[in-house]
Amino acid sequence: MGKLSGKVAVITGGASGIGAATAKLFVQEGAKVVLVDLNEEKGKAFEDELKAQNAEALFLKANITVEAEVQNIFKETLDAFGKIDIVFNNAGIGRVTPTDELSYEEWRNTVNVDLDGVFLVAREAIREMLKSDGGSIVNTASMYGWVGSPGSAAYNAAKGGVLNLTRSLALEYATKNIRVNSLAPGFIDTPIIPEESKKELASLTPMQRLGTAEEMARAVLFMASDDSSFMTGNTLTVDGGYTAQ
Repeated sequence: MGKLSGKVAVITGGASGIGAATAKLFVQEGAKVVLVDLNEEKGKAFEDELKAQNAEALFLKANITVEAEVQNIFKETLDAFGKIDIVFNNAGIGRVTPTDELSYEEWRNTVNVDLDGVFLVAREAIREMLKSDGGSIVNTASMYGWVGSPGSAAYNAAKGGVLNLTRSLALEYATKNIRVNSLAPGFIDTPIIPEESKKELASLTPMQRLGTAEEMARAVLFMASDDSSFMTGNTLTVDGGYTAQ
């Protein structure tokens, strides 16, 4: 029996990086997974990979900034698996642009994906969880939700918003058996980081290396499972010591 035996988990940004690593771990722990991503080619290939390992998996192409598409994620999940126990609200984008060069369109796009999209997914998850026995939501924030970084005003603002959105939702639904926590990763070795930047980013980290997607997945598993049953409104910062400086 795995820690998530019989559970149904929705994972946004589930086709690669931290999302994909988390999906693999969730499957190993007995969960059925719904992979949500804009990249249809990667998403379908990953769905096939998991199914080849006898996992129950479903890929859904969706844009988390479009309300109707977010609502459809949960409809399709219920149609396929009958319930929703866990939501890993992980989809997001990054942007590094000097603020004096940042257009309002670029600002809005970053905040739309990294904060508004997290809200839309969390709201729909809560609506469904209120109809059942509750559930667990894990939002992906960032260590840059805690501290600033030059050239990342929109990203920093959005991720700081995710931290406080997490606290607010956790308090609002604490008596409804809906737990809401967040993950604040540091520099993680995923495809989003250019190869030429990895050495420099590792040098900025006290542990002198990048984190792995698998390390983030284990933190998400803790928050999603009953191992953290008395934890809500908190953030696990997994950053190799960066924010301790």
